[in-house]
Order: sequence, then structure tokens, then C-alpha cells
Amino acid sequence: MSYPYQIKSLEAYHKDYNESVENPEKFWANVAENFLWKKKWDSVLNWNFKDPKVEWFSGAKLNITENCIDRHLESSGDKPAIIWEPNNPEDRVRVVTYNILHKRVSQVAQMLINNGVKKGDRVCIYMGMIPELAYAVLGCARIGAIHSVVFGGFSAQSIADRLYDAGAEFIITCDGAYRGDKVIPLKNVIDDALIGNRSIKKVIVYTRTRTPISMLKGRDLWWEDEMEHAEYQLEKQGKIHFPAEEMDAEDPLFILYTSGSTGKPKGVVHTCAGYMVWTNYTFVNAFQYQLGDIHFCTADIGWITGHSYIVYGPLSAGATSLMFEGVPTWPNASRFWDIVEKHKVNILYTAPTAIRSLMGFGLDPLKGKDLSSLKVLGTVGEPINEEAWHWYDQNIGKGNCPVVDTWWQTETGGVLITNLAGVTPAKPSWATLPMPGVQPVLVDENGNEVNVKDESGLLKGNLCIKAPWPGILRTTYGDHERCRTNYFATYENLYFTGDGALKDENGYYRITGRVDDVLNVSGHRIGTAEVENAINMHSGVVESAVVGYPHDIKGQGIYAFVIIMGHMHVNDAETRLDILQTVTRIIGAIAKPDKIQFVKGLPKTRSGKIMRRILRKIAENELSSLGDTSTLLDPTVVDEIVGGKL
Repeated sequence: MSYPYQIKSLEAYHKDYNESVENPEKFWANVAENFLWKKKWDSVLNWNFKDPKVEWFSGAKLNITENCIDRHLESSGDKPAIIWEPNNPEDRVRVVTYNILHKRVSQVAQMLINNGVKKGDRVCIYMGMIPELAYAVLGCARIGAIHSVVFGGFSAQSIADRLYDAGAEFIITCDGAYRGDKVIPLKNVIDDALIGNRSIKKVIVYTRTRTPISMLKGRDLWWEDEMEHAEYQLEKQGKIHFPAEEMDAEDPLFILYTSGSTGKPKGVVHTCAGYMVWTNYTFVNAFQYQLGDIHFCTADIGWITGHSYIVYGPLSAGATSLMFEGVPTWPNASRFWDIVEKHKVNILYTAPTAIRSLMGFGLDPLKGKDLSSLKVLGTVGEPINEEAWHWYDQNIGKGNCPVVDTWWQTETGGVLITNLAGVTPAKPSWATLPMPGVQPVLVDENGNEVNVKDESGLLKGNLCIKAPWPGILRTTYGDHERCRTNYFATYENLYFTGDGALKDENGYYRITGRVDDVLNVSGHRIGTAEVENAINMHSGVVESAVVGYPHDIKGQGIYAFVIIMGHMHVNDAETRLDILQTVTRIIGAIAKPDKIQFVKGLPKTRSGKIMRRILRKIAENELSSLGDTSTLLDPTVVDEIVGGKL
């Protein structure tokens, strides 16, 4: 399989970029010709950002799994599609060829049909990082069911909220999952999430950790039994594979929940055709993928990075995708480097948080490790700081591997701004240039394009996109108005990313972080309102306000200012632990505040609005730039908070 749309030079990049802007329909039609369609499109693109309404490849019929599996079988059936590295390095590695993947996905499809799952049904997947998770995702797509993967670190309450919002009727989970030296009791969490639930019909459970669990008669089924029965049925029907459901280009493929500036997570919806073309195109170009390369994306499939660059992007390109169950520091801080050496990894795609964490162990874990197979390094999830960029470049890439600094979001489906490995120039801590089809613009608070440079010669503003690319979200599940107000209502005729950015004289972009009430913690977005709502559930809490502050490892930490009833009579340490447990129970450990400061009051305007700007400055230790506090309802509150700062 070749990639005629792979950009090979800076000159070719500029040519393709210009064409993608001037004639997007022609450009993307040419790219889309390289995929397998049951029926070609009637029109390439219909859109407006007012409703909003975006349609790519309208009228086309396809199934994404035929593009990820079937079309590779003749030439690459025995080639590894997925290499699975288990949590424990002593355990057996599993190599899943495209032929095996085809068989397993067909079995899952049959298993789902056997249990009443139909096209358009929502299936919640809550599993560890095992090949069966990929089979489940692709099995849903095979029959046209909409998958919604939930990260294994979320709590029962978070899962219950997502099940309700999606109207899910089916769940696929595991008894437990391994993560470093911990066993995560997934099925028990699902059981807690299902207390009072009346919509879930079946829960299919894969055996991974042999954690003792309860199985409810009539509802809970063992994966192994169901897969065996499905295989028997396929053989009995004389089917080598389960036929792929014909899907419309704009049929939903999956829902993935992400935090916003309100307390309720929103279900981002991606559709079949545009998402497929975009993840494939960005994968092949950003990483300059060559057939035979081993691509190691260290993300979890519970996040968009895992969807796009472990499953759909690599597999649609006929690539070999390495999937890792564990964590980078267990059983020691050499784990990533052992995996690179063991599997001769060519592309390593990880988060700045992981890089900064591994930097803290020094260079000893790298001693004697052969990293010579590496050709491309990538970063994802948050802007990478210069120190981490240089450490990664010098110590992991040995100065020979381009560092691909990718910027994108759950809502964008795939990479929007990045340097292309070895093709377009890199600049430490800058995402650099937009992918073809992406038209960024920096605007001020009033939506006017910024064209006056600051004292350092840079343009600075809120990052928006002028026109749709194939991977753009289509809606938020069950609430299109929320999609409009979140992304398209802030600035007229623009998609607002929620991020601020700088632009230099070369047209390179540097993302400066969120400009709304959303934190980026270890590359994962967490809404301040969501954390505040969880803290406020604690019986002793009167009110809270949450902001971000610079964190050496996570990029951003969570700083909570909390008013407690009868503060003088509580044990601060115990109350902090209680609040942390409350947040963990309601959202998950990922949202636990790093610092909790108990305060007597919060800085509020006379109308009652909390001035988070002031709290942010205090948390960031920028005490000289708090601004005018005289207009606050009670200005003395600020002095008390500063005096008690952690």
C-alpha cells in the first residue's frame, strides 16, 4: 500500500496547503480516492458554522473497518496489525496480524448481534489496554453500533452520567485491569455505576486479572463464552468473516466524552467518512509513516489520541501499531526504552507529562539501551516546554529524530497544527504549521483578527479555525445547541478552540494554553466547574473555586480554594483527604486537586461572581499583578487568601 497523498518536501507542503485552501473539494476528493467505498460521494463538502452544519463526502457509503482491515488482507494479512506489550514485562507479548484481527473483529460483531445490539445502538466500553479493547471498538464499527469508550480511571458516578447521556444499553468491560503495580477493579466499578440503571440490557465481561466479581444472571455474560459461540455460528453459516454494515458517510462512528467549562461532560460525536480520511491523512503525513515501521503511541484508547493514533489512523494505513498496557515508570523508569529496544520501535508518540516524569529519573535508565531504531519522536496532549523538548531530542532521538509537536483536540479528530517529520522545519515548543485543510486565525476578545505584533514581534490572540477539515466534530450527542454555543457562538463564523496562541514571522504557531475555565492536566482536559461540583458534594463544604497553576510534571496542577463550615473546628489534613476521596468517587482520581487551601471567603464582585482571575494569579504566585481589588464585595478576602497560600 502506498500513500500518494504523503507530503515529501517543504515545497510539496506549500503546494498541497494552498490547494487545500483554494479548492478543498478537489483536494479532499483526490485524497479520498485512496480509500474503499461501497458508494462514492455526491458532494465533497457542505457546511456553515452558524447552525453549525458540516457534511463531508455526502451520499457516500462505506464501513471504516473494511478500510482498517479487509483491504489489507491480500497484501498484508500475515503482517502485524497490533503488537501488544503487557503490563508485566515477564508476560507474553501478543502479535495480532491483520488476518487474526479480521477474525476477532468478526467474532465480536457476531457476539454483539447475538446479544441484541443493532446499528445505531450505543455501546459503552470500559476496559484495560488489551487487544480485546481494539476488537470491541472495531466490532462495534463493523455492525454500525456507536462505541463510547470510557477511560479506566473514571469513577462509577462518571460512568453512570455517560451511560445516561448516551442512552447506552450495552457495556463491554473486564473483571479488572493492570496498571503498574495496581489492579483496577473495572467490573466492580461498573456494578456501582449500574445501581438504579434501567436501560442496560447486557454487560459482557472479559477475564484479565481474575479479580473476584459478581455476575448478575440474565445481564452479565463472559466474553470468552460469547466469543466461542460467535465463532461457532460464523463457521456454521460458512462465513469467513462477518459482513460489514453499510454506513452513510455522516453516520456517527463514536461518542467520546470530554470536559468543558460547565460541570457536565459533553459527548463529542465523530462520523465515519471524514474522521477516517482525516486520521489516516494526518498519521501518514505528520509521522511520515513508511510501511513496515513500528508505531508506538503510548496513550490510552480511553482518550482521543488512542482512538486516532493507536486504532483508526494506523490500521487504516496498514501500519503496525504497538499497544502498551502498563505505565512508563513500572517496574522501573526504563520501561519505555526497553519496549523501544525490544520491538525496534520506529515512531514514539507520547505526552510531555511522561517526558518530564522520565527526565526526573536522570539518564541512568537509558544506559545500555539501544534506541537506534527510532526515526521519529512525537508529543501530544499539551504544549511541550523547551527543556523537555531538548531532553527528548538529545537523549532519546540522539539529535537524529525529528520531534513532531502535535496540537489538536478531542473535537478535531486528529492533528491540526504540527511540523511534518523531517519535511517541515521544527521549532522547540512550537507546534509550527497547520496541516493542509486547516485555516487558523488569531482573534481578539471581540473576534477581530489580530494583526498588530507585540513587543517581541509576535501576534497573540485566541486561536480559531475559519473552515472545516474532515475530522471536525459534527455535534455533541443529544444536544446540538451545546455544540453551537461551545464552539461556534463565541466568534461569528469561526470554530473557537478555547486555546490562546502566538504566531511568529514564519507563520508558526505556539499554543499558550486554555483561555476558558478548562485545565490541561497531564494532557487531559478537566473542567473547573466539574471539579468544583464534586468538591461541593462534600457535606462540610460551603463553596469552592478551582484554578490551574504551573506544575513541573503535569504541566498544570489543580489548586482548590475551599470554604468549610465551622472551619475553626475541623482537622485540615483529614478534611483534605475526605475532599480528595469525594472528588475521586464522583469523577475519578484524575481530577484530584494537587493543593487545597481552606479560606474564609472568595473574591467576588458585588453581583456575586467569583473573580477566578485573581485566584489564578495567587495560585501562580504572581502576587504583584493581582490588579485592582477595590471593586470587590470584600477586598480584605484577597489579603487573607494570600496570607494562607500553600
